[in-house]
Amino acid sequence: MKVYLCGGISGMGDGDAKDWREAAKELFHSANIDTLDPMRRDYRGREGEPGVDSEIVRRDLVDIKNSAVVLVNASRPSWGTAMEAFFAATCGTSYAPSPKVVAFGAGDRPPPWLSYHCVLYPDLESACRAIIDYKKVAGK
Repeated sequence: MKVYLCGGISGMGDGDAKDWREAAKELFHSANIDTLDPMRRDYRGREGEPGVDSEIVRRDLVDIKNSAVVLVNASRPSWGTAMEAFFAATCGTSYAPSPKVVAFGAGDRPPPWLSYHCVLYPDLESACRAIIDYKKVAGK
């Protein structure tokens, strides 16, 4: 099973863009869950260069399509994060017509679009535990 790590990148420092992803990878490692991390292609500072924006989007869409679950860090909203979550919830992946989209960090009053399209958890650890449990039930 593969999980796409969806969350803000553009305009963020390493701590905000990478730390939660590394923590998720550690949690998933023991459950034999693979991750697709868009930070492996770090384009920060190159946005807007010829061809770069379309390359970012195309590669991220491929990762989402190849994932069974999309884990959304909703603690710091961004256009890309919102579009990726919506795409995953409505367009499906190669694994399922509508993959599981799990979000964390949306606060006490999450936006309606987020709560409609995602299963919400208060923090990274509980979201990752839910995905690990989902893998056990789904047998993936």
